[in-house]
Formats: sequence, C-alpha cells, structure tokens
Amino acid sequence: MTPWAKTIVSRLSRVHDLRRENEANSALGARVQAVKQFQHARFAHDYSELLGSPRHGDAARFFLDELYGPSDFAARDAEFERVVPWMARVLPDEVMRTIADLIELHALSEELDQQMAFALSSAAIDEQSYRGAWRMVGRRADRERQLALLLATGRALDRYTHVRSLALTLRLMRAPAQASGLGRLQAFLEAGLTTFSGMHGADEFLAVVEANETRVINDFLDGK
Repeated sequence: MTPWAKTIVSRLSRVHDLRRENEANSALGARVQAVKQFQHARFAHDYSELLGSPRHGDAARFFLDELYGPSDFAARDAEFERVVPWMARVLPDEVMRTIADLIELHALSEELDQQMAFALSSAAIDEQSYRGAWRMVGRRADRERQLALLLATGRALDRYTHVRSLALTLRLMRAPAQASGLGRLQAFLEAGLTTFSGMHGADEFLAVVEANETRVINDFLDGK
C-alpha cells in the first residue's frame, strides 16, 4: 500500500472510532447530530447568495451537503476504505494527496463536532449555546486547519477540471463502480469534478468562503 493510501486508511479509521463513540452514547450522538444540523443551517444562511447563484450554486451545494452536511457518511466511508488500494494504482499521487486532505478534513470536522457536543448541555442548540461551545472547545489552530483543508480541496478540484484524463478515468470507473457497490463513492468524486468544472474558475467562490469562515473563527473565538 502506498504512503498516501496508508494515510487515507488511517484517517478513515479515526472517523470510524469517533462514529463508534457517538453510537455508544446516545445522548452524545444526539448532540453531535444537533451540532451538524445547526451548522448546516448556518452555512445555508451564510452562503445563501452562492447557493442561489447560477454560476456558484452547484459547487456551494456540494460543499454544503457532501463536506459539511448532517447526513450519515458511513456507507461512503466504507466504500472509500474498500477501494483505496485500487485508487492508489490508477490515480496520480496529486489526486491521492487531495483525497487524503479530504479525509483529514472529514476526520477533523467529526472530531470538532464531537468536542462541541461534549461542551453542550443538551441537543437543543441556539446561537448563544453554539457560540459558547465554540469558545469552550477553542482549538483555533484546528479551526484554521479545517478551513485550509477545505480551500485546498476546492483549489485542487478546480485544477483537476483541466485534466481531461482524470475526467475520462472517472467516467470509465462509473459502470464498474456501480457493479461493485461503489456507487456512492463514484457519485461523490464525479459530482466534485462536475460542479467545479461548471464554475469555469473557482477563485471568486473560494475567496467568499475564506473571508466568511475566517470572520466566523475570529468572531466566535474572540467573543465579539
């Protein structure tokens, strides 16, 4: 197994461990889910203009639902784990690094969501309790790392829209993936590339995300 493949599997293992902890403690699991749903609503509000934009809407929806959504990604994660050795053989190292960044973002988000849940007294979340949990958890460096990974993933997807061989590889993977029970993973990879291709340049989109999330980090953690 290649170094990037090992990194991806290790990070997916961390996600599995966090998921098991949440499942073992129903009250904790309920608060984690409440955090995810509150954040999903916050993102939808903050990025309403992007979501409504003909140019940026699909990419904004991809980020909102596939990277930060409240959905259960266990099945998709399992597909990732099954196919990692094969991906390492057919995909360039740069793409494997992007996937590793994506899984690191996934693991870090799950960890921060769980820490937020520990800081909350109940699953009934409002703006005040959400901000309080942010400040209690702290971890500014990890919040900044979370944003950096998100932006790196977006920039990579933007670059890959110009690599015709990658788009062809994904199209050729479609039928075998469906036949092998890897449909969720295939749909995720294709959706990421397709939505960014449709923007014809992601700089403006990513600049809005960077400015807003930097503001949120500073506002929430500095208590302003």
